[in-house]
Amino acid sequence: MSTLLVQEGASVLRKLVGDGTDAVAVFLLGPKQQDSAFASFESIRGHRYCQALMKARHGGSVTLEPDGLACPAAAAAFGFRPLPAQLANGRGLVGFGIVADASAGQRMFAGMPRLAEQSVVKIALCPLHSAPHTPDVVVVEGPAESLMWLVLADLNLRGGERRVGNTAVLQATCVDATVVPYLEQRLNFSLGCYGCREATDLMPGETVLGFPGASLESMIGAVKMLLAQAIPRSRAKGTYSRMAGSQREETLTGQTCSRIEEPGLETEVVGNAGHAN
Repeated sequence: MSTLLVQEGASVLRKLVGDGTDAVAVFLLGPKQQDSAFASFESIRGHRYCQALMKARHGGSVTLEPDGLACPAAAAAFGFRPLPAQLANGRGLVGFGIVADASAGQRMFAGMPRLAEQSVVKIALCPLHSAPHTPDVVVVEGPAESLMWLVLADLNLRGGERRVGNTAVLQATCVDATVVPYLEQRLNFSLGCYGCREATDLMPGETVLGFPGASLESMIGAVKMLLAQAIPRSRAKGTYSRMAGSQREETLTGQTCSRIEEPGLETEVVGNAGHAN
């Protein structure tokens, strides 16, 4: 895919999601992959993956390497290093108040999709509009309503097949929005998680999804179709406005009738009429 098509995709997604946030291009670089295209990116340390994503969402171009990734759960998801025992046995999640029973936490991590160990040695992230080439995954954070339309776009591409979101409400950005789309080559959506909501500026009404970069062109075509009619019509809330207007009219009519029926009001009206004569 040409960089012009990638830039067009970024523009369409910004129109959908709104100003102030960019879709993020994510590159998962293997041991033998050339990374010269990312030489100008800032190498960051002591950051979680969700925080690197936040930086890219707001215009930064960054890279994360195994020793710079601060979150042990994300490091395991990307195959950088094994999951610490305190997380793997579920007790860590009990300590955070995320689960009541360690066995639930253990099961959550046991079922977590992960990349093969050392299959990725560096992660590069940047706003989609400045991606040097087609990314491995496109991650979008934004209002739930905006992301809903991306799921509907994907549904159109899948011939109307119901969409499935795979999540443990844990590792929403690293696993749900990045690893799952990369491994399964499909869009995956999430409601967020404890970690990304605590560690980033993701707002209560926002969430996250990801889809393979290879499907960007077709996704943008489907979004354009929705932007032509369905999206602006839904956002205009015409049906709701008519209902709300009708209810206001009924309320005002009820208030007027109530005033006329108040004791003594009829005499007052008649008296005033007589005075006018």
